[in-house]
Amino acid sequence: MEFKDKTFNCLDCGQEFIFSAGEQEFYSKKGFQNEPKRCSDCRANKKREKKTTRTDRQFYSVVCADCGQETKVPFEPRQGKPVLCRDCFDSRKLSV
Repeated sequence: MEFKDKTFNCLDCGQEFIFSAGEQEFYSKKGFQNEPKRCSDCRANKKREKKTTRTDRQFYSVVCADCGQETKVPFEPRQGKPVLCRDCFDSRKLSV
């Protein structure tokens, strides 16, 4: 398949950016289906915002309802609702 440069307008800043043939080839090799909607600067800013938001999350200490191991979860547990550690959660998810 032959790729040709494409020009788009960024969803965030409105500036035109080029989705180069090389980038399109990379996307194709990785199996990405969607073309970019943001320029490289806005994509980098969005990625940085996401990373900052994730590190600012509050974690809560709980005891796993299955194995009794102490763990931390990114949500506030509710009374009467069992909470699982990552290993027990993954093993239940795989068995379904």
